[in-house]
Amino acid sequence: MNTPSFSLLDERWIAVRMVGGDIRRMGLLELFERCEEIAALADTSPPTLVAQYRILVAILGRALAHVFPKGWTLEDEAQWYREGVPTEVVRRYLEKWRDRFWLFHPQLPFMQAAVLATSEETRDKIKPWTQVSLASASGNIPLVFDHSSDSAPPEVAPDIVLNQMLGYLQFTPGGLVKVFRGSDKAGPLANTAAVIPSGENLAQTLVLCLPPHSERQADDDVPAWERPAPTEAQLCEGPTVAAGPNDRYTRQTRAVLLLREESGGVRWIRFGAGLALEEDYSAPDPMAAFRQGSLGPVRLAFAGGRALWRDLPALLPSPAGKGRPATTLLHALTLHEELAGTVPIYQPVLVAGVTSNQAKLERWRAEWISLPTALISDSDKVQALIQRLERAETHFFDLRSLATSLVTAVLPDPANKETRSRGRAIIDASAFAAVYFSEAEKGMARLLKEVSQARIADADEEWNATLRHASESAWRLVVTSAGKSGKALVAIATFQSRLRGLLNKQLPLPTTSTERPL
Repeated sequence: MNTPSFSLLDERWIAVRMVGGDIRRMGLLELFERCEEIAALADTSPPTLVAQYRILVAILGRALAHVFPKGWTLEDEAQWYREGVPTEVVRRYLEKWRDRFWLFHPQLPFMQAAVLATSEETRDKIKPWTQVSLASASGNIPLVFDHSSDSAPPEVAPDIVLNQMLGYLQFTPGGLVKVFRGSDKAGPLANTAAVIPSGENLAQTLVLCLPPHSERQADDDVPAWERPAPTEAQLCEGPTVAAGPNDRYTRQTRAVLLLREESGGVRWIRFGAGLALEEDYSAPDPMAAFRQGSLGPVRLAFAGGRALWRDLPALLPSPAGKGRPATTLLHALTLHEELAGTVPIYQPVLVAGVTSNQAKLERWRAEWISLPTALISDSDKVQALIQRLERAETHFFDLRSLATSLVTAVLPDPANKETRSRGRAIIDASAFAAVYFSEAEKGMARLLKEVSQARIADADEEWNATLRHASESAWRLVVTSAGKSGKALVAIATFQSRLRGLLNKQLPLPTTSTERPL
């Protein structure tokens, strides 16, 4: 089929949630025309959701760059935030590049490499479309709820493959490819929890995420659809650093070519190494936040069941260097300062991404958190919040050590080093940490409010009470699991008093307060 088909401008391929709450699907032209009526994008796959936002930000940024060749100001952005983005400017831009937004095209398929159809390395080789779906079984990466087979992939609608491909290109882990090159680099957001500040509607969200524009960037930093089609020589070359956000947001990190069935769907693709991205640590991804690791800054990612609020220091501008907030969030704060009287009390933030290990997907998540603007724009308040979050972490590790001692005392040969290791393993395998941090999370909204209003004494009193309750809840779990043998009762009585001492030392309450029995 050599006739272009499935235009991203007209076909309804993006799921959106309207301000009224209903879910619809739209093409790019309708989406930008109605972006003030849209509350947010609604795809349920975190990698796809983030990739879609990045595509839309790149489109808006490039459309504006054609009208503001020397750049725009914060005053311009404040106007767009209040009044809506110039939709006619975006429409003209999309119509200008219409030929680059065909999903199926003989020479210029959207975000794909047509050269795969003629290259000696790939013209006779096909792979299932699930190759570019992080949620699907492919090769030696089986998933529990996906029983598809590489030899007989199901035919799916073009929009499904398109959305999966966009998420894959951004979040794919590095690894073996064996076509054009032996291996390939990871995508821009591999093992990253992307940070997207959000407004009351899609138009505001895109303005909040809009990268600053300068004349210098106009020629170099262009998205994939403004670049020539990838050649085989380019696919064989080594990695290159991104020219800027537009390049990052649309980098074809793998070479993909969708093969359309006679019925219109997709079962097979051609696949190879792509335009590999070399990380430039002096110019990190605008949506990536960093926490302080033992060897330097580490990208914020979702780890196990660890709640997002525990990593708030990575999202906040702290003078103590506890983290490096995402550029998108810093830009949102700067824009709110320009907006002055229209500054919201809270800045909602979407944090979404994928965690993988050795090219295998481990988990993906999308979380929302609302940050008080009065807090995140004040370094002293940020530092006060971070100190209280650190108190929760420090206390947990001391509490965990005490719980380990209790479990160890109940086991045979408690004086043996290996017995203590067994005791620690029992605690770590239990719901001890989950109970503590889930109970602590119940006090987070209050803590944020009190600190943002500079009511530090009240914040301390309520946070200590919250952490004491969390500690007691987690401790009851350990006491229950210890049993009711004579040995267990003696150990419980011994360590109960030690727990009380730990709580009184680390989480003191006002002298008028009455404690609940454990």
